[in-house]
Amino acid sequence: MEYTSLGKTGLQVSVAGLGCGGFSRLGQGTGSSVAESVAIVRQALDLGVNFIDTAADYRTEAIVGQALEEVRRDDVVLSTKAAVAAGDNQRSAADVVASLDQSLTDLRVDCIDVFHLHGVQTRDLHHACDTIVPALLRERDKGKFRFLGITEYPTVDPTHESLMQVLPRDLFEVIMVAYHMLHQSARRAILPQTQDKGIGVLIMFAVRLLFSQPGRLQRIVGELVAAGRLPKALQNEADPLGFLLPREGGARSVIDAAYRYCRHTSGTDVILFGTGDANHVEANVESILSPPLPAAHVQKVESLFGMLTDVGLDIPAALTSPPAP
Repeated sequence: MEYTSLGKTGLQVSVAGLGCGGFSRLGQGTGSSVAESVAIVRQALDLGVNFIDTAADYRTEAIVGQALEEVRRDDVVLSTKAAVAAGDNQRSAADVVASLDQSLTDLRVDCIDVFHLHGVQTRDLHHACDTIVPALLRERDKGKFRFLGITEYPTVDPTHESLMQVLPRDLFEVIMVAYHMLHQSARRAILPQTQDKGIGVLIMFAVRLLFSQPGRLQRIVGELVAAGRLPKALQNEADPLGFLLPREGGARSVIDAAYRYCRHTSGTDVILFGTGDANHVEANVESILSPPLPAAHVQKVESLFGMLTDVGLDIPAALTSPPAP
């Protein structure tokens, strides 16, 4: 495993991070047992992954807590989140603090390393920054968490407006941003700022259904060509990213290329991957630890797709529906 500093936090984190949400939710979204999901977390730890990201809305915090039961607390960096709104209703500071307290209980720890405001939309920024943050900083001073973070809501904010507005305020030490080969806008809009300020960067959406579901990439590329957003030369391309695949230094698969592209973009710290499949854990970690793609491949990805801003930003139900009772 390779490790890096998470911005200026001083936390040493694995460049591959286990995401416990997404469509899989450690397999809970695809029918796995709790024991099987616990095994996924422990497998990642055995491979050297020390960054675990979950959230109250994912409903996997208790699973993570169980998986870490016999792990030395200093050997893992825990990241979790609380939403500042439920649908159209803003949550009170007391509600968010209660969520923090419940996360501590479910994770079975006394302190969380990074506590995020989850999926903050621009409409809720003032409430988040002016009401929620001061209350959370008081909880931080009590020792409940170490560093404050914020994550964006990509489906409703594909141009990163919420992060663009909040970064100048210097309230957050870590951010989570959506970034992948067909959604590169963070490379220009966000990463230069975070590098300048020393803010830790977690990458979500490196691989989504766009790259993993058979036929989806070809269909979406065809739609983008028809809409005039991609070159006509790609119209009948059966494999729009085929140029990335096995040649000297090429990728083993589109998924492998997607992880490697994000991992080696300047300014990224942790590339999150999520799965409920034990075979995928090892493959994903291997990809994130692989060398950069050939420079010519990176240049072609960026010249063809660099101006796209809202492709493949599927959000799982856990972020759009209230938690189950």
